[in-house]
Amino acid sequence: MRPLRKARLVLHLLSGMAIIALRFKRATPERRQEITRRWTVKMLQLCGMRLVVHNDAARLDASALVVGNHVSWLDIYVINAWRPTPFVSKAEVRAWPVVGWLAERLGTVFIQREKRSEAKRIMHELSDRLGQGELMCVFPEGTTSDGLGLLPFHSNMFQAVVSAGCAVQPICLMYEDARGRQSVAPAYVGDLSLGQSLDRVLNGGPLTAHLFVCAPIVAAGDRRETAALARAAVADALAQMQRAVERPLDSDLARLAAAAYPAPAEPAGEPEGTADPEVGVDTMPRREG
Repeated sequence: MRPLRKARLVLHLLSGMAIIALRFKRATPERRQEITRRWTVKMLQLCGMRLVVHNDAARLDASALVVGNHVSWLDIYVINAWRPTPFVSKAEVRAWPVVGWLAERLGTVFIQREKRSEAKRIMHELSDRLGQGELMCVFPEGTTSDGLGLLPFHSNMFQAVVSAGCAVQPICLMYEDARGRQSVAPAYVGDLSLGQSLDRVLNGGPLTAHLFVCAPIVAAGDRRETAALARAAVADALAQMQRAVERPLDSDLARLAAAAYPAPAEPAGEPEGTADPEVGVDTMPRREG
């Protein structure tokens, strides 16, 4: 069954290319958003996932920077199923087959993170687009996590909000499995490949993606203060949603660790159990997103 589901996903991605090529040019902005939302909802369904939105009354529809926690490559689809929104993404995504092409046509802003000058360029582009009334989305953690907690929020991109004089729309994402437990199956971390991550999602389903819409934040005069306020809002939303579900089983966490952080191979010729343990090594590396 899983190969069939993967084939359907590939066909759906290809259909997205056809839709953009044939229908987007003639469509109004509102119609484009509706086409994108429906296509993305179908994408989630093919992954065995449904979306539940909490506190949608707090949603802003224009001129806001959407910021949230980052767990998975699925996050983008979840957000677009809620409200189609252009993203800031790493430049490597542009080279991904089909997905990169779709992302570029949907207004994604790509950043080459190894270049220091890129942050300033992206900040100016974000500020201009926000000033024109657009919604834009960034993941201030700068990387993915297992979703059980939050990483620090980098404040650079919040300067765009301060410069444009617009609002921040914090959101929080959490995934739940059919047992009523928070799911780490979608977590795209460590050494997981995209294919391995997709397998974990398909094997871990059915899943529910929860998206909590936090109250908008008026940009403070300082980007660091604005980032801190946004992170506090996301942390509160995550804690609220986690109280409604059970914690993942230790076995679920162990399977994630085994897949994402495989143990190094024993050096050739060295007797088992004689190597000194490494000290001070970060055992939970994060996948940059």
